[in-house]
Amino acid sequence: MICVLLPAMPQRPVTLRFRFIRALYGLLVLATGTSAPVSAVGGVTNAPGRPDRGYAYIHDTVASVPWSIHIFKISLTRRDLAFTTTLGGSNLLGMSTVAEQMKAFPTGLGTPLAAVNGDFYVNEPEPLGDPRDLQIRDGELISAPAGHACFWIDPGGRPQSTNVFSRLRVRWPDGSETPIGLNELREAGAAVLFTRAAGSHSWTRDGIELVLERDGEGPWLPLRPGQQLGARVRSIQDGGHTPLDSETVVLSLGPKLVAAGKHLAPGAVVQVITETVPELAGVTTAIGGGPTLVRNGKAMEWSGFLLRHPRTALGWNQDHVFLVQVDGRQSDLSVGMTFPELAEYLVKLGCQNAVNLDGGGSATLWALGQVVNSPSEGQQRPGANSLVVYLRRPSATATGQHP
Repeated sequence: MICVLLPAMPQRPVTLRFRFIRALYGLLVLATGTSAPVSAVGGVTNAPGRPDRGYAYIHDTVASVPWSIHIFKISLTRRDLAFTTTLGGSNLLGMSTVAEQMKAFPTGLGTPLAAVNGDFYVNEPEPLGDPRDLQIRDGELISAPAGHACFWIDPGGRPQSTNVFSRLRVRWPDGSETPIGLNELREAGAAVLFTRAAGSHSWTRDGIELVLERDGEGPWLPLRPGQQLGARVRSIQDGGHTPLDSETVVLSLGPKLVAAGKHLAPGAVVQVITETVPELAGVTTAIGGGPTLVRNGKAMEWSGFLLRHPRTALGWNQDHVFLVQVDGRQSDLSVGMTFPELAEYLVKLGCQNAVNLDGGGSATLWALGQVVNSPSEGQQRPGANSLVVYLRRPSATATGQHP
């Protein structure tokens, strides 16, 4: 495997940086006599041919448009390769760049090989870095689904994607139920469950909040999808900003729902149900996005006026997963793609299924130690999360865990 790692260079001017990369590659091809593989759209990539080592970074260019496309290809047969998600605040909700999230990657898991920016996020200061949709990290349910297309690895190790809906709810002692959100902005008429992943305290200023501790010997924390948790009311707080810790959760009820919790007293037992549709019990890695780009080998269709933008996508078939990033908004380097163009490219790449992730200024691909694309704003934009492929530590591989 031939891998070129370049020294750190200033983000500006971006186009000069990538002209340097292309020139260096050309010198390597001349020096080695290695021919470049064929592009998915019939052009020539900027990556030399290489044996299949289970993963590969490919830079594809189409000068006539122009397009600059960055691909990281992962074999599903490698048992020592795995996927996980990260948070912008390391172990907490927050905002940071993909490169910063890779610097904070837990060494106990293994070595990160590649990462792309993740889900769209709610642009609110509290809670900062709230993903719009589903996120599961190392089995912990961080963010609830909101009905958009999501990507996950099933318990058998296979990539999956569809629209995922939340049925998270609390069941009160009288048997009635109330839908709940998770680690998100709480409206006046809503109920939201806060875990330690949200930060040091719940992001609320009114209503009442039930501090819940484990009841019995059933499942408890970390919160996982597809479970029913017995919870005992430890205390009831007014006014919000209730402290969070690793042993309890806080169920916050907005002013319009206060009556649902007012009749409770410390010691009361409720059930917290983490159901989703489809069911995600046993899933350890998931991330939200959307829309779906490719389904069963066919590109989805769109109508109306479509614009070219920087894009990030995930595609896969029975053998490989592809992390794909398309640069955009840079007329001399890459103009970006519409959804139909991106879907068509992914089909030609060999994807049977694919889903879009956040794009625009957020579109980033980090591979083999550095950001390899040209962010449209001249520098990386902070985001709420990322999807990462990493090389497991030998001890983790020996357990037989799936990617």
